Amino acid sequence: MSLEEYLASKGVWYRFISKPRETIHTADASDLTGVDLHRLTKNLVSVTNTGENVLLIIPGDRKVNLRKASSVLGVSNVSLLPFEKAEQISGYAPGATPSVGLKTSMRVVMDTSLLQYETIYCGGGTRDRILELRTKDIVGLNDAVVSEISKAI
Repeated sequence: MSLEEYLASKGVWYRFISKPRETIHTADASDLTGVDLHRLTKNLVSVTNTGENVLLIIPGDRKVNLRKASSVLGVSNVSLLPFEKAEQISGYAPGATPSVGLKTSMRVVMDTSLLQYETIYCGGGTRDRILELRTKDIVGLNDAVVSEISKAI
């Protein structure tokens, strides 16, 4: 099922924004689209010390706090996966990973700071677009835990 088909099947509002060229990093995507970096998410496919895959969603202008994420998930350690492994698990290339509709079902933790926005932006399934979604829909579709898991860069 494509990302568009997934979103349509869930009946949520969404909007794709094209980028004039492919990007991997949120800062580059922000520069090309004019979307504020603090509203453009990093969707970090990670693994716990128990082998569970998890998705950590944080603002693009912040860094993940893995210690806090571990605590929220009730594990002793969480590690970011290398790009190749993350792509195998999510089904999307780095820079294209959306906040919803991943190939592998996994627990999701979203940073609390993102709740201040009605909509936020994430990877759009390909590296040449981003996706705008309602924040509440990202939380609801993922049954996400919302907690402070990021820190200033």
